[in-house]
Amino acid sequence: MTGAMREKTKLAGVIGWPISHSLSPALHNFWLKQHGIDGVYLPVAIKPEEFSRAVAALGEAGFAGVNVTVPHKEAAFAISDLRDERAEAAGAVNLLLFRNGRIEGRNTDADGLAASLKQSLGADFLRGALGVVLGAGGAARAAVLSLDSLGAREIRIVNRTPQKAAALASALQAKVRAKLFAQGLGDWNQAANGARLLVNATSAGMKNSPPLELSLDALPLDAAVCDIVYNPLETDLLKRARARAHRTVDGLGMLMHQAVPAFEGFYGVTPRVTAELRAALEKALA
Repeated sequence: MTGAMREKTKLAGVIGWPISHSLSPALHNFWLKQHGIDGVYLPVAIKPEEFSRAVAALGEAGFAGVNVTVPHKEAAFAISDLRDERAEAAGAVNLLLFRNGRIEGRNTDADGLAASLKQSLGADFLRGALGVVLGAGGAARAAVLSLDSLGAREIRIVNRTPQKAAALASALQAKVRAKLFAQGLGDWNQAANGARLLVNATSAGMKNSPPLELSLDALPLDAAVCDIVYNPLETDLLKRARARAHRTVDGLGMLMHQAVPAFEGFYGVTPRVTAELRAALEKALA
């Protein structure tokens, strides 16, 4: 923060470890410029062992709040004085707002993914159908909640470690209407049978990470494939899905839509997800 920054300047940011990969600064600064807001949005690298102290310092420094990325979402849940329904269900927080000396924790990932899928596939694409979620971490929790909100009849959670998939299904079943089933990667062909939507909620395929080694042969050709990874924008999974003529949804839509309530919480303005925003983020990625 510089001395030139005016007192009314609204401060917010994104915290993670590492943080240099985050597109959130490009996203929020696009909206700040578009709406002519006297605000600053900063990337802040915070080591896990320094999390609580650093978050408290940001609140004391006058930040309105911060977005939270890996590996801090569960720690953010733990330090929140108040949590919204989505955060309670997901057991993770990706948005912290500092208000009246208290920390409000929210989870906008599930609704962000749902909005992206609606925009790309239509509101009724998954209604009464079967969805498959790869992974059993915080992102998979959000994906299950998202698919349930879109009317999925059944959601199969597939993970390399079946016990983790089973634990996730058990933790979320009472919070959703869809029937949840847990399966290991060894049961992939069975899990993919009849699927309407596949969501990769793992980090496999992310830049500097190994690709997702999963054959799509068992997936019905009318199924859609979504990858929440946005860097690279076209992951190996999406490339192979397009080659099979599946409808595909990349991770940029989720990133943009989950940021809308965060920006509103920080700066008091509700922004819009537009083609211009997407073009700016694609340019930043390139």
